[in-house]
Amino acid sequence: MINPKKIEDIAKQITESIPPSVKSVATDFENKAKQVLQNKLSQLDVVSREEFDVQTQVLIKTRAKLEEMTAKIAELEEKLNQQQK
Repeated sequence: MINPKKIEDIAKQITESIPPSVKSVATDFENKAKQVLQNKLSQLDVVSREEFDVQTQVLIKTRAKLEEMTAKIAELEEKLNQQQK
């Protein structure tokens, strides 16, 4: 997920680039910009790094189990073929 701190930093940089005479407008803009960015980013179909890492480990284990089962099936098919001869 996107780090809220980075969003805050971007909004702060925008605010700091605005002249002091419009600081109150800038503050309102910063708050609205943060809110809009957070809302839009939360709507993205993404997963956290932790979730991704967990699913990667699950996939590794699943592949290993599939390879094991494939080898076992091949072994059993070979035995069956030998018994039928």
